[in-house]
Amino acid sequence: MSRPFLEVHGLAKHYAGRDGGPSAPVFENVGFGIERGEFICVIGHSGCGKTTILNILAGIDTPSAGTIIMDGREVDGPSLERGVVFQAHALLPWMTALQNVEFGVRSRWPAYGPRKVREHSARYLEMVGLAHALDRKPAELSGGMKQRVGIARAFAIQPKMLLLDEPFGALDALTRGTIQDELLAIVRKTAQTVFMITHDVDEAILLADRILLMSTGPHARIAETVAVDLPRSRTRASLHHEARYYDIRNHLVDFLVDKAAKKEAAPS
Repeated sequence: MSRPFLEVHGLAKHYAGRDGGPSAPVFENVGFGIERGEFICVIGHSGCGKTTILNILAGIDTPSAGTIIMDGREVDGPSLERGVVFQAHALLPWMTALQNVEFGVRSRWPAYGPRKVREHSARYLEMVGLAHALDRKPAELSGGMKQRVGIARAFAIQPKMLLLDEPFGALDALTRGTIQDELLAIVRKTAQTVFMITHDVDEAILLADRILLMSTGPHARIAETVAVDLPRSRTRASLHHEARYYDIRNHLVDFLVDKAAKKEAAPS
């Protein structure tokens, strides 16, 4: 039996206690696997450590215990093999949209000449509907456009895995829906492996192949894994017509309302 593309074993995060007191656990014994090309969403209440897990996967934070293996190699520090998009766009304000994407592309492929860097970067901005805004700086872009630049920048380096930390959380509903559609289209085209944090139940059902439910902290764990067994061709417009949609949605809401604080961790 082949091993998953990403393996997380016994992951834990504790913060030092005040004045030499006992350490404060956030989550512990977190374990799960992700197959290549799979889209995973994580849902849980604030404080359960979702973003910390994502930061550890990205290599920008370290666990107190546990290991992460991606594509047969242990994750140890940041790498261009993992692209990250945060809720705050994190664009360089003195650079244009195109230059922000080019910055990552040049880091990924230092041997590329200027023309190839520009063509490669522009192609990914076109994928997110920003062909008309290549030369605009972040101050000239709306919030949704900034997030599209961030998504284009992450995809443009062609990472083995994409990590998304509530990238649409600050956007209005219409913009959010449009970018969800664009993200789905790119993921299907590239067969990208994705790990995404969201508080939006419907967003998770639309995007994910599986949803990981986290219990509340401290001592948070992966309490349950829910398979989204709906057609992969689902869209925002068709989602509520799927026979299983309300069963899945009600289960997720029931967990968040009644069970997150009570659920004992189950094997993932």
